[in-house]
Formats: sequence, structure tokens, C-alpha cells
Amino acid sequence: MVHLSTLDISLILIFFAITLFIGIYVSKQSGKSASEYFLSGRNMPWWLLGVSMVATTFSTDTPNLVTDIVRTNGVSGNWVWWAFLLTGLLTVFVYAKLWRKSEVTTDIEFYELRYGGKPARFLRAFRAIYLGIIFNILAMSAVTLAAIKIGAIMLGLQPWETVIYAGTITVIFSALGGFKGVVYTDFILFFTAMAGALGAAYYLVGLPEVGGLEAMLKHENVVDKLNILPDFSNTEALITLLIIPLAVQWWSSWYPGAEPGGGGYIAQRMLAAKNENHAIGATFFFNIMHYALRPWPWIIVALASLVVFPDIASIHEAFPLVAEDKLGHDLAYSAMLTKLPSGLLGLVLASLVAAYMSTISTHLNWGASYIVNDYYKQQINPEASEKQLVAVGRIATIVLMVCSALLALVLTNALQLFDIILMFGAGTGLIFILRWFWWRINAWSEISAMFVSGIVSILLNFTELGTYFFGTEGLFPAWAKFPTVVLVTTIVWVAVTFLTQAESKTVLQKFYKKIQPGGPGWQKIVTEARNENIELVDTKEGWSVPSGILAMLVGCALIYSVMFATGYVIYGEYTNALLLIGAAIIFGIILIKLWKKIKVTIL
Repeated sequence: MVHLSTLDISLILIFFAITLFIGIYVSKQSGKSASEYFLSGRNMPWWLLGVSMVATTFSTDTPNLVTDIVRTNGVSGNWVWWAFLLTGLLTVFVYAKLWRKSEVTTDIEFYELRYGGKPARFLRAFRAIYLGIIFNILAMSAVTLAAIKIGAIMLGLQPWETVIYAGTITVIFSALGGFKGVVYTDFILFFTAMAGALGAAYYLVGLPEVGGLEAMLKHENVVDKLNILPDFSNTEALITLLIIPLAVQWWSSWYPGAEPGGGGYIAQRMLAAKNENHAIGATFFFNIMHYALRPWPWIIVALASLVVFPDIASIHEAFPLVAEDKLGHDLAYSAMLTKLPSGLLGLVLASLVAAYMSTISTHLNWGASYIVNDYYKQQINPEASEKQLVAVGRIATIVLMVCSALLALVLTNALQLFDIILMFGAGTGLIFILRWFWWRINAWSEISAMFVSGIVSILLNFTELGTYFFGTEGLFPAWAKFPTVVLVTTIVWVAVTFLTQAESKTVLQKFYKKIQPGGPGWQKIVTEARNENIELVDTKEGWSVPSGILAMLVGCALIYSVMFATGYVIYGEYTNALLLIGAAIIFGIILIKLWKKIKVTIL
């Protein structure tokens, strides 16, 4: 446990006061209507939404998760989430403008725009509960678990104490301020969190026991963890850490903040943008910051922790009061932070509080929006007034916080939950990508994928069937479990798509006319409409998807180049860094030209 000076406590209290003030200040305007409470009147600029996206995905469990990955699988282990850059940039260049044009309040409302009848209503209501409550609580509990571990290591707090202290202030300003309060505070939270992460990395590398950056990189515990790409001679590591994430995971798996085709709180921010251009700008800015620049301070601290705390036993020895069921490599990040000096310690603690509040407040508002807009208003009280909807949203916010806090008290580590959530969404991602561009996909396609993915994941993760097929002595290697879930889910939903009736002509024509998705996947619907003297195609729009996909690939090359260049600068490999910076400049020039072309390509 560390001792907090008056300066440390003052920094934390000032931070709390600012966030509460913002929540109270915007509460009156946020309470006017459900649109204000959940989307801030759809008038947000790209830079504010982009910073909010970055702040939201910088949660207390993120540095813990990265630390766990680096200590277990090395820096290259981060490809398990770096691969989601492809998903992110596909959203930027293809889906951001489609979401903004849909003008729905939540991404789940999309179901009754794209599909029709009872299956669409069921899907909307079920997904509201499934994502808004179940998945949302799982995600928030992982964040709260990280806060519990930080509280135990750094402040000697019991789990319930951390939950009460951290959760109470967060739920108050979230319930009062709504989406506008979340986005405004995210702006402050982002800079606080980044300052804390950078300050911690700089100081901790200079600890006497670490000996500076050069000594750390040569340390025997660190040397074999530095590779940005997995060891190509280790087939299992190559498949698990690189091939599956890049070849399968990014397009096939649904995960909060990295949904194929956009969705969740990323979609919420795109829907809140002033227009389509602001939606595109916000998501592109987010992906640059999220992948290219932000991971390295956490990675540096994770590598330094291997010198100071080489294994879990050394962490337990240093912090014997931590419960054994909470021990894990992810604790190393918090353990390193206990070595910070007064002032910097207060800033870092405030930054961790900022990260926690940003992520939790977003999940609370996002989850409540599903409960209010897609369940309560649709299934329980269609005639509810705007004030009633806001009131239900505030109650839902409190209930979600309580449930996630209780679950966090029984969890063990963040990576465990990351893997479970990833597996449960396996196989559904391809639908989220194709449903915009292929008329034949219907509500039953999504319903079947959702249930099959969940059932197969449960069977392979929590029954003997998983051990039989993918255990230590199973029929197949462990890495094949995830692709198996994807394969089975995909086969089932494709079969269901062709075995069930297509959506009605009216629904499909209405969707096309509003969204203008374009492409060969809608040619049948466009042709049939023309034969009936109905023109669906807006010739001003054009079909920019091919250029968008090319821009996605070039954008990925640009951001990965910057990310790797940053790493090589840290490693002192300046030749590689300069080559990658040169490549990044070239990709940047190409991307600017493609960006212009996306807006003018004609069908």
C-alpha cells in the first residue's frame, strides 16, 4: 500500500469535483428528451467525439490487460486486439456514413429499419437485453475488477470499498449528465489519463532496479518479450497470436468497441455527429490514437515489471494481503505504480480514476439507451413521455452499475473475460458486415447466428466436449477452438438465410432508398423496383465501397507503420524506425487521394 500525500489527495479530489460539476451543469439540458440524454441532439463535432471514443476505450482494465498479454505472450501477443484495426478502419471508410444516414437512435433500432415483422421486433428486444444488460454488465465488471485490483495494490482497499468509492461518483454524474456529460468529461479524462500513463512509463523505467530503458531492453526477463511480430519458427504461437487475429478474428467476432460494421458505443458516437463527414472524422481520429500511439506507455511499464516482479510469486510476496483469487500477471501494472513519487502518484491515480469513469459512464449511458429506446419504449410503454424515458434511463443506469459491481467481486482476471466475450461473439461479425450490402440476409440470419455462437461457445468452454476436442490431449490443437466456433456459426446462419423467407419487398426498398448502400448485392432489388417504375438509386450518391476498402487497407498500413516506428524508436532501432516513417508518409499521401475519391466515385 502506498502513502498518499496532501498533493496526491488534492489532485484526485479536484478531478472528482470537475467531473461532478460537469454532470450537474449539463443535467438540465440532458433531461429535456431521450434524444438529448442519449445522443446530445445529434450535434457533436468530430474532434470531441473522437477524443470521447479514445477515452472510453482507455479503461482501468486496459493497461492491466496489456500487461497480462506482454508478460504472458510478449509484445506480439497484442495482435489479439491490434488486429481489430481492420475492423475499425472498415467502419471509418465504409460504415460511418451509413450509420449516420440511418438516423436511428441506437444501433439496435437498425433492426426494424433493415428487417420487418415479428422477427425484427423480437431481434431488437432480445439484443437490447442481450447487449444492453448481459454483455454490458460483463464488460463493466472487467473494468471494475481492474479498479478493485488497483485499489487493493495501491491503497490497501477491500474490493467492496473500491466498488463503493469508484462506482458512486461515476453513477451520479452518468445518471445526471447523460451522453453530453459523458462526452464533455471524456475530453478532460483523456488528457488526464494520457498524462498519467506517459508520466508513469517515464519514471518507472528510470527506477534503480530497472536501470533505464537500455538496461531494461537487455534484461534476460525482457529480451525474449520484445518482438512486435511472433516468432515465425513457433507455428502454434504464429497461428494463435497473428494468423487467427488477422485472418479470422477481426471480421468474424463481435466485441464492444470493435464491432464489424460498427456498433455499440462507437455507433452511438457516430449517430451523435453533426453529419456524415464528422462521423467519419471522429472514427478515423479514434483509430489513429487507439492503435498507433496509446499502447506503448503501457507496454513499457509491462516490460519494466518483468524486471521488478518476474513472476506472480514475487507479486504475491510484495503484496501478501491481496486475495489469492485476484492474483495474476495483470496485477503487475498496479504493483509498479506503487513505486511512483508524490505528485506523480496523485496524477496517475487520478488518470486511472479518469479511465475508469470514462469507460463505465459510456457503458452505462449506452446500455441504458438500449433498455429505454429498444425495450421499454417498444415493449412496455410505447406512449411514454420524454421525461418518463429520461427517468427510466437514469434508473437503468443505476441498476446496471450495481449489477456489474456485484459480478466484479467474483471475477479473477481481465484476460479471462476478454477471451470469453470474444468467443461468445465469434461467427456473428460477417453478418454485421454483409447485412448492409446483401439483400438476402434477414432477421432469422442474425437470430440463428447469435444463438448458435453462444451455445457452441458454452459447449466448448464450459463442458467436457471442449476438453475432448481442444484440450491438452484433444483431437485438435487449442488454437482451432475459435475458428471452429466461427465455422459452425457461419454454416448455420448461411443455411438459415436460404431456408427462410426473404424480407418483404417494401422493407428492402425502403431501406435501400434511405441508406443508398449500392453494389451488386442489391442489384436484384433495384432492378425489380425499376420494373415497377420505382427509382431507388440516388445518382448523386455513387458507390464508394471499393475505394473505401482500398482506403481501409492503406489506412491500416499507415497506422501499423506509425505504431511499429514508435516501437522501434523505443527499442533504439532507428534505421527500421526511419524506414517505417517513410512508408507512413507514402501511405498518408495515397490515403489523402483515396479519401477524396471516396466522396466522388459514381456507380
